[in-house]
Amino acid sequence: MRILLTGAAGFVGSHVLRHLLTHTDADIVCPVSFRHKGLPARISSAVSDHQWQHRVDIVHWDMRAPADTLTLRAFEGCDVIMNVASESHVDRSIEDPVGFTTNNVALMLNILEAARKIHPRLFLQMSTDEVYGPAYGDHRHKEWEPAVPSNPYSGSKAAQEAIAVSYWRTYGVPLVITNTMNIIGEMQDPEKFVPMVIRNLRAGQPITVHTSPEGVPGSRFYLHARNLADAWLFLARWYEGAGNVPSYAGGEQRPARFHIVGEREVDNVEMVHMVGRALGVDRDVVDGLIVPVSFHASRPGHDLRYALDGELLAERGWKAPVLLEESLERSVKWTLEHPEWLAV
Repeated sequence: MRILLTGAAGFVGSHVLRHLLTHTDADIVCPVSFRHKGLPARISSAVSDHQWQHRVDIVHWDMRAPADTLTLRAFEGCDVIMNVASESHVDRSIEDPVGFTTNNVALMLNILEAARKIHPRLFLQMSTDEVYGPAYGDHRHKEWEPAVPSNPYSGSKAAQEAIAVSYWRTYGVPLVITNTMNIIGEMQDPEKFVPMVIRNLRAGQPITVHTSPEGVPGSRFYLHARNLADAWLFLARWYEGAGNVPSYAGGEQRPARFHIVGEREVDNVEMVHMVGRALGVDRDVVDGLIVPVSFHASRPGHDLRYALDGELLAERGWKAPVLLEESLERSVKWTLEHPEWLAV
């Protein structure tokens, strides 16, 4: 394979890059701008083995603008596009909804236009559980349930999905959408929940945990970034073996979509305690730092619970290679050894 991977300087994209380098012999083209939370150090870390450097081609492209002729030439021969790039933080989307949404819509249009010109056999689009809105009670959203986004971030991701589907129908872009739940791992931005908890526990500072007005904490299905990468590689190989991606011209009514889900649901108080155990912090100390806050009053557009049904991908034969407890302990240990990442 020759793969066009967007977002390689971001948290998730860098894990996808490392996984592809480790488990394939593919050449990988990485368009970067370093404008949107992307860091060169993430790519440097992924390409830590000097034998891999010749397989990675870094191309400067701000995806808010159309790709020029020379950039498109660098993308030629890429038979798989993996589109990770997106702004992804809910708080920033609430603070700057126009700039945030405009960025995510523009980059989606421009990578799809690039796809029209280079004709890949597969276009993997990373999306989020949040497009469905909150999951009430014990419900887990299944593929293609209605999109009911709650905030500008999830609205921008739903818009990306809709635009991608329109290109699938109109232009035959070989689209496969994956929706993923909360991702954890090394080199994550400290604005995210788990690194924020690590930072605050180390410093003895309060940890805000969103709850219902009755005090019930929110919950998520956390997943290590390398598990997402493994699922994507599984799908890329599946469609390579199965032949063509389902198409509108071939009689399908909508593209393929899969949910990539962690093995169990964890409420946010439990997650704080899990991080505390990995850090060796006494449980009573952890409890004393937790500050429950009503989820919508503190952050309008925030959802208390997200949950996806992952059976469809499991039926294809995919299973997450790294379990939650193991991946969390590994991430905490790595962060303690590299504390500079808590200040990026």
